[in-house]
Amino acid sequence: MNELSFIRKNLRSKRRSLSSFEQKQAQLDILHYLNTLPIFHSSKKIGLYLHAFGEVHTELLIELCFKKNKQVYLPMICSMNQRLVWVKISKNQYINRRFSHHPLGMKEPMATRAKHVSSLDLLIMPLLACDRYGTRIGMGGGYYDRTLASAKHKPYRLGLAHQFQFIEHTLKRQSWDQPLDALLTPQRVYYFKR
Repeated sequence: MNELSFIRKNLRSKRRSLSSFEQKQAQLDILHYLNTLPIFHSSKKIGLYLHAFGEVHTELLIELCFKKNKQVYLPMICSMNQRLVWVKISKNQYINRRFSHHPLGMKEPMATRAKHVSSLDLLIMPLLACDRYGTRIGMGGGYYDRTLASAKHKPYRLGLAHQFQFIEHTLKRQSWDQPLDALLTPQRVYYFKR
């Protein structure tokens, strides 16, 4: 097993073993930090995700966005090019859980119209691991990397993670990897040079 496979397996397992109390506490702590970030307050169009695989939960973050009159966009996989497109959802749609199930296991918004990632101001991304240079390891599908690589305008990229997902040693960055601008954990905010 190579290093990347080992990291993926180890962190997936660690993430899945978190209790609902630990997940709730992590979300509350991250919510506090998010609310102090100037980029959050200046952004109007925010891309988020619906957690499905043990990622940092996002219900309270989505609710905060609606409370602050932000436009909330959720990702949908475009089957033609395996990239993500972003669907604006309403508060009502979110509260009533009007989502469809994707074969990969996550929920997606139901929509016929979607936007390219370039139209977002802030993109809040899930991840498995991140190092001190902002190198992000995702779930392995490459959806975020492919999507961001095709963006003319790059939104501010903010990763969400539990503290154990921040890796002290340097992760190998591939040419297609799209680094983060910042990482938010329950303990602190990390900023990276792009």
